Amino acid sequence: MAGSTCSSTVRFMAFIAFFLSLFTTGSSIAQVPVLIWSNDGLPTLASPAAGHITSNDQLTAYLTSAFGSGPHTVLLFLQDKLSKDDFTVFGGVFGNKQDSAFQNLEAALQSSSSVTFPASEWSGSSAVPALLQEKLGVSPLLVDADTLSHLSINTSVSNLLLLNLPYCTELHKSCKEVLRDNDEIIGKVLSIMKAQNVPYVAMYTGLQPSRVISETSMLNQPAGRSLLQAVVPDVKPPIMFNGTGGPCIMLWAQNLNISLSSTPAWIDLAAQTPSLTGSLCNSSNSLLVLSYASGFTLSFAMSQRFFPVSARNWFSLDSVQLQSNGLTASFIGSRNIYAPAEYSFHCQSVSSFRDTLLVPNNTNQNTSQWRLNFIDFQIQGFGLSNGTNFSYASDCAGFFTPGIWMGLLTSLLMLYIFVYGLHMIMQLNTMDRFDDPKGPSISVPQSE
Repeated sequence: MAGSTCSSTVRFMAFIAFFLSLFTTGSSIAQVPVLIWSNDGLPTLASPAAGHITSNDQLTAYLTSAFGSGPHTVLLFLQDKLSKDDFTVFGGVFGNKQDSAFQNLEAALQSSSSVTFPASEWSGSSAVPALLQEKLGVSPLLVDADTLSHLSINTSVSNLLLLNLPYCTELHKSCKEVLRDNDEIIGKVLSIMKAQNVPYVAMYTGLQPSRVISETSMLNQPAGRSLLQAVVPDVKPPIMFNGTGGPCIMLWAQNLNISLSSTPAWIDLAAQTPSLTGSLCNSSNSLLVLSYASGFTLSFAMSQRFFPVSARNWFSLDSVQLQSNGLTASFIGSRNIYAPAEYSFHCQSVSSFRDTLLVPNNTNQNTSQWRLNFIDFQIQGFGLSNGTNFSYASDCAGFFTPGIWMGLLTSLLMLYIFVYGLHMIMQLNTMDRFDDPKGPSISVPQSE
């Protein structure tokens, strides 16, 4: 028993050391880790050199040898985003295994035949599913842990079971909590496969890297000392619609997240390139239609009106519509989504379930099934002075935040204490008469 425990510890420490050795200097731009393990054995793989990036051809060659003959059941745990930094930041790399977010995954790698590709070349969100579909000759079947427990798996044919896992978007939970929930799903699925006594090959990877490192080439840099320079990250351009008179609508968002209320997974439409067919703009109304190849369509309806009280035009985001598979979900923009017509509107978070800047339209039955959450959202439908930049942004955050109120109240309390103490000091008076020590002493007769 002691020898088995020692062997498992050595294997796990070797696995951690292998990950840490990859933090040497390399020219990685977009990489995702690929972890493969099986309860039925895998072909051995020589450990690559530190900093080695596994190409698509090398990954294809290994999968060809792993799925050489016979049917296979493959579990593909496909997370929205994943990078090797997630294992070092949120895993038990620094010795605290009890605080690791990958306890079930680490246990599976230790107890099974496993192969890791910590830095695999990323060429697109559908590269790994398409590769597995080509090797197995079957289409992926989207399942979850509850569905899998009631599913009868036919091991006489190849099966590709796809399980989508979310990544942290700072909506409700921290990254570590989201990854820990994903790890519990992995553990539950593996327990189901073990209970059904089904031989399987499991893969854990990401649709895209969670951290992209942009490195400047050092080939043409002069040798010797140089000042450190900040590397400016690539920022995607805003979505722009050109009307008859030039640019009239601009939109930018870090994330355009949509999700069914019954599933925790989020779909980020900002990572896709939309078509603007159907958009229009004039002096009083603007409509921005974003049509995506994945089948989703987002529509932003805006209008502007003149208010005599402020003697200026104001624009507002009246509604947002989401269309998918012939179904339409409608959300009404609250009175907080507005700005002067010559300004743009910006908000760190515009959602339909928190802070309710987007109010679900109860007249549409499909609206309650969908959730929207736009991160770092900025839009302008009127008054574009030029075609390259937003105008001055009117932010949704109020000036008197809770922190400012706490500071003001604390300052007023301290000021009151200071003024009260100063007032008490100013009321102090010196004595105008003193006893004469050379005079007769005062005698007080005592009555018997």
